[in-house]
Amino acid sequence: MKLVIIEKNKVRINKLFDWFLHMIGYTIVFFLATSLFKSVHINSEHKYLIYVLIVLIIYFLNKTVKPILVNLTIPITGITLGLFYPCINMFILKLVDWIMGSHFNLTNIYATFFLAILLSVMNFIAEEIINSIIKKVKAHA
Repeated sequence: MKLVIIEKNKVRINKLFDWFLHMIGYTIVFFLATSLFKSVHINSEHKYLIYVLIVLIIYFLNKTVKPILVNLTIPITGITLGLFYPCINMFILKLVDWIMGSHFNLTNIYATFFLAILLSVMNFIAEEIINSIIKKVKAHA
């Protein structure tokens, strides 16, 4: 399996690697959040299955709903100099909370905000890893 795919002078990362990198990052963020905050409740009966479902739902929403929300809120994000962007992540988290029902509950707005910031940082780090790999391949090509 190739990590980087070169097609028609375009270099892109393997989608499976991108997915795997985000899954690992989201899982680490949720383990960290549940250990730091008592207001982030995950059903302990099937804890690891719930983690996997939450991470899959967040990945799916980040790839489908989030780009639409980002495009719709460009004026607000521009006026606030980017400070509104974590609110979009908070909306995604509350949407996951609603989808998961009693299996996942976010009861504190500050914990939700901190979790949204952690997700933003994780996404930034994942994109930086991907971009650095692509730059190295372009330099050697």
